[in-house]
Amino acid sequence: MASSLSSILNQPHCALRMNIHRGCCLNFKLLYTKLHPDFSSRCRSTLRPQSYSLNFYRKCSNSWLPFSNKSEIPNLGHVIAQAALTNAEQQSDSSSAPEIIPRGRIYHETYGCQMNINDMEIVLSIMKKAGYSEVVENPESAEIIFINTCAIRDNAEQKVWQRLNYFWFLKRHWKSNVSIGRSESLHPPKVVVLGCMAERLKDRLLDSDKMVDVVCGPDAYRDLPRLLEEVDYGQKGINTLLSLEETYADICPVRISKNSVTAFVSIMRGCNNMCSFCIVPFTRGRERSRPVDSIVREVGELSKEGVKEVMLLGQNVNSYNDASVIENTEKTGDDWRLSEGFSSLCKVKKMGLRFSDLLHRLSMEFPEMRFRYTSPHPKDFPDELLYLMRERHNICKSIHLPAQTGSTTVLERMRRGYTREAYLDLVEKIRRIIPDVGISSDFICGFCGETEEEHGDTLSLIKAVGYDMAYMFAYSMREKTHAHRNYVDDVLDGIKQRRLTELIDAFRNSTGRCYDSQLGSIQLVLVEGPNKRAPDTELIGKTDRGHRVTFTNIPVPNHVDDDDHDEDGKRSPRVGDYVEVRILKSTRASLFGEALAITRLSLFYRTVGDEVDACASRN
Repeated sequence: MASSLSSILNQPHCALRMNIHRGCCLNFKLLYTKLHPDFSSRCRSTLRPQSYSLNFYRKCSNSWLPFSNKSEIPNLGHVIAQAALTNAEQQSDSSSAPEIIPRGRIYHETYGCQMNINDMEIVLSIMKKAGYSEVVENPESAEIIFINTCAIRDNAEQKVWQRLNYFWFLKRHWKSNVSIGRSESLHPPKVVVLGCMAERLKDRLLDSDKMVDVVCGPDAYRDLPRLLEEVDYGQKGINTLLSLEETYADICPVRISKNSVTAFVSIMRGCNNMCSFCIVPFTRGRERSRPVDSIVREVGELSKEGVKEVMLLGQNVNSYNDASVIENTEKTGDDWRLSEGFSSLCKVKKMGLRFSDLLHRLSMEFPEMRFRYTSPHPKDFPDELLYLMRERHNICKSIHLPAQTGSTTVLERMRRGYTREAYLDLVEKIRRIIPDVGISSDFICGFCGETEEEHGDTLSLIKAVGYDMAYMFAYSMREKTHAHRNYVDDVLDGIKQRRLTELIDAFRNSTGRCYDSQLGSIQLVLVEGPNKRAPDTELIGKTDRGHRVTFTNIPVPNHVDDDDHDEDGKRSPRVGDYVEVRILKSTRASLFGEALAITRLSLFYRTVGDEVDACASRN
């Protein structure tokens, strides 16, 4: 230790601070500065003071005091040598490794889409690697509070501001909160805003009366440990730079739902579509896709953990384009085929492995795992993707097809790249190729300049298509968008709300037939958990088409090759089982049936295929 301390003392920018207390208590602190190791090229370099302390206590004794002359006074070398000896003796007496003090407990909240949930899992992985491993279930017990935000609509932002006000209260009045037992954190919590709202409102967030300590955009999560250290030195931590390459492909997310049989896997980030109403290209950046191999590895790990269904995520998921594996340049963007009748403002420069290539590999390598995906754009449904979905039993027959509006003139103002007629033609093609497909959609009412006639076109589209599910919202103008720069938000709020009500009513009146069409059929249901309304007697899960199905939990024949059943070969279904269910009742939002058997994904569809072939031969 003495030699190590001597070598440090000889370095530049080094000093020794010593305090001599009464009773011969010596306290000296070594101070030096060095460059912080975690700087990236996009962040400024700063000097950080690092300190190492050594406390040496010795009671006064006759061997030291009183000193007869100056030569007997112990010099610094004596002190260091004695301290090293004392330290060695203490270490030899200790049989256990030194305790690692946790760096802080984390509480997190997420608002918005499934992509934000997956992003939070990535953040937790980064923080765990940096030493922040403990996650708590309430903000009052946390030293670090993450809030992952959404900027798509004003409603989502208002919810975030309400939560930030409460977190500010926990921080501002930390001492009094601890004294009355409201808070259990060890120090005032650091509040961290992540996601789209962080990028859009970074200046306002940091200026909001010390409400927020760190603001981190969607492409800067690797920088979070450094940003938190900035706060320790009295600074605000901010990094909202967007990236053209960041996909977090090398990071294994920490799953938030540990016992869930479903999981999210992000395959691409960003969006190039530049729809006039949408803020996503400005908060998430341009499109970039993860390499296929990294996705396959992550799905493989999930399969080992018992996950039975994976949702593939991306802001424009079906425009996936892995160009990293293409060695030659024969395939250019000119080979990129769109849905018939659709166009795009952004041209593809280099074509690599497309979304259908990824689905093909995943469905072949994991035949007992279901795959869904969201959120796609209608322009990226080439025929090969539709035929692949029809052929593979483990690619769910469920397609999210955002229309946004049923009016061609509004679609043009939205810069969607298609007409009402082209959209309906695509719906007809999808149902012709995949007969039992479920289709869902997004709708916006009250967009800039929308007339009653244009609103009527949307109502008629909903009735004509007959969606299984729809997400409907009143238009909320976002800064930086094309609409903000070029249009006027001239539809009154009262009119928007009335039109939204009419959209919801139109959807409810038409969706019933989608669920009624399942009556009497046998569906394969992946059990996700107990029905909250009857947790002791009923289970709930989803069909291939995405419909919620409830059934009574009773012992049924077990067709899975295992010994976990009674003498009659039966057992009760559990979470993660695939169960054959006959549909008996239908509502506008769910189905109810009776369980017939526990089976495997491939076995169910092989049996169904055999029955279809037998019927065809008899006819």
